[in-house]
Amino acid sequence: MATIQLEVVSPDRQICDREIGMLIVRSTGGELGILPRHAPLVTGLVPHVMRIKSGLGAGDEEYMVIGGGFMEVTPEKITILASAAEEPKDIDVARAQAAYQRAKQRIETYKTAPKDSASIDIDRAQLALARAISRLKATNNPLN
Repeated sequence: MATIQLEVVSPDRQICDREIGMLIVRSTGGELGILPRHAPLVTGLVPHVMRIKSGLGAGDEEYMVIGGGFMEVTPEKITILASAAEEPKDIDVARAQAAYQRAKQRIETYKTAPKDSASIDIDRAQLALARAISRLKATNNPLN
């Protein structure tokens, strides 16, 4: 079976550097499936749970949380420069649930507060919510 090299780098460390069979990511333009010998591509990534398949079977899928960033694809290699990246084993579930609740509360406060006096950065709150949801999905924890 053909493989493609996957390298995932965040500002503080290299998260992954290995051969895979397929990668499924969510770009700024929608969901993409990347196989070996894919056409060259550069795209932005939104916060999501990236799916890594070592083969093409049903039971060989792993997850990685991406906090956004950029991806470059060549026929031989996928390079992801992520603003943050975590494997499920490294996620603090209690902290992710607290971040989810905080982000939901900020968004609700923004919706009910007078628009001229709202001190909440709604874009930042929505990104925080997306990151928290991704972390909880990757660890198979319910959203409260």
